[in-house]
Amino acid sequence: MLHYSVVFLVIALIAAVFGFGGIAAGAAEIAKILFVIFAIMAIVSFIVSLFRGR
Repeated sequence: MLHYSVVFLVIALIAAVFGFGGIAAGAAEIAKILFVIFAIMAIVSFIVSLFRGR
């Protein structure tokens, strides 16, 4: 999921350089959403692993 976030961020940067504002804004929003979902899943996974133990 983090990979897709980086891909959309790169797409947004390239679109912004070429002047496609709408596409850049859309790709940046998708990248933000995917990064937040990744961060939430990573935190939940860390908390669950703390409670489960080894």
